[in-house]
Parts: sequence; C-alpha cells; structure tokens
Amino acid sequence: MARYYCPYCNPKYQFQKQSSKGNLICGLCGEDLVKKPFIRLNQIIALVAASSLLLPLIYTFIFLIKNQLNPPNKNYQANGTLMIIIKETIS
Repeated sequence: MARYYCPYCNPKYQFQKQSSKGNLICGLCGEDLVKKPFIRLNQIIALVAASSLLLPLIYTFIFLIKNQLNPPNKNYQANGTLMIIIKETIS
C-alpha cells in the first residue's frame, strides 16, 4: 500500500480496491489512486542541505584525527646547510 495513495482521504483509513477496468481505486471515496514517486524533489533538496552542513564537520574530524596520529613537523628553523650556503654567498 506504500506505492499508491488517495490524495483526498486520510492515509490512516485508506484501503485499495480494484475497479472493473483493473485500475486501483480508493475504498472510501472511489477516486483513482496516485502512485508515489520513489524519490521526491523535497527529499533531494533536504539531502543536499544536510550534506552541505555535515560534510565540513566530517572533513574537520578526519583531519583532526589524522593530525593526532601523525602530528605535523613543527620545526620551523631553517636547515643548517642552507644557512651556511646563504652566509657564504653574502660574504
């Protein structure tokens, strides 16, 4: 019953019947049932909105864990051989 619904009746009390032509009709009002789409447009929009909020958070946590496992090198001192070469070129 999840595939078809009556747009006029309450979903709690709907039941399907088949007409003499073979179409599915509502058991309460007799209207033709409408097929529900598998994915609706508002579901796609909600998925894009949720992912735009969650992906940066996930990205941040991945790099936080990566930096905890392999901390970056914080030695900002210049290389000793490079300093010798610079001193020789200046003098």
